[in-house]
Amino acid sequence: PEVFALHQNYPNPFNPTTQIRYDLPKNGLISINIYDVMGRKIKSLINMKQDAGYRSINWNAVNDMGQPVSAGMYIYTIQAGGFRQTRKMVLLK
Repeated sequence: PEVFALHQNYPNPFNPTTQIRYDLPKNGLISINIYDVMGRKIKSLINMKQDAGYRSINWNAVNDMGQPVSAGMYIYTIQAGGFRQTRKMVLLK
């Protein structure tokens, strides 16, 4: 990839899992987190060094403690060096 990108999750709305795709043009520390609409962090999906490339990760609608989250809108963000992007997704039950 030539630029950083965070793609819309698929499927959206989702139940019970969704896939989040992202592009990394260079190696670096990558952090992907999911927040509720009140801004509370629900889940840390990735927080590690990764190599450049086209990547994806699945989320199964559970929080950091392994408990299922309620239906509603969630916000997911990627942070990679100076790059930061945010998108919305909806969990239906």
